Amino acid sequence: MKDLENYAKENHIPIMQEEGLSFMLTYIKEHNVKTILEIGAAIGYSAIRMARLDPEIRIVTVERDLERYKEAVLNIERFGLEKQITIYHMDAFQLDLEEQFDFIFIDAAKAQYIKFFEKFKKNLKTNGTILSDNLNFHGLTHQKERIESRNLRQLVRKINAYIDFLQKNEEFDTIFYDFGDGIAISTKKI
Repeated sequence: MKDLENYAKENHIPIMQEEGLSFMLTYIKEHNVKTILEIGAAIGYSAIRMARLDPEIRIVTVERDLERYKEAVLNIERFGLEKQITIYHMDAFQLDLEEQFDFIFIDAAKAQYIKFFEKFKKNLKTNGTILSDNLNFHGLTHQKERIESRNLRQLVRKINAYIDFLQKNEEFDTIFYDFGDGIAISTKKI
């Protein structure tokens, strides 16, 4: 795993921070999660970490960047996890699944989080959980001073809109954590 972590760092590929990842892996174990949908595979790092928790875990993941997708496929094969992890190369909005999952992990284009949530909530089992990562966005979502970059300001505004969306969502109960770069656990109400 260290090789993958170093590769991601050297090549500026965003992978989940260890503190947040440890929290997520513990959550998966404690809640006996067996089926996972991951939006945003990157190089397959988090899917590999989740799959290695239990040979019964099955993961469906999607990555739109071709180079990262290819790297993820090789990494999944390198760890011998092809039977546990199914990866699709496409934009997540083109992915149509009938399958229901215990757990959905959103870690892709931050500006699209509300749309990802709305699209894939139908794929969540009753009592299922959606985990959203990067909600602190390096501390910028709590920053009151002016952010110089217009694009960054817009992205932070969209992440804050997603946080507001989760807080007001009547279908889900959401708890926010400051682990890693900020995590939300949204549990479907019965």
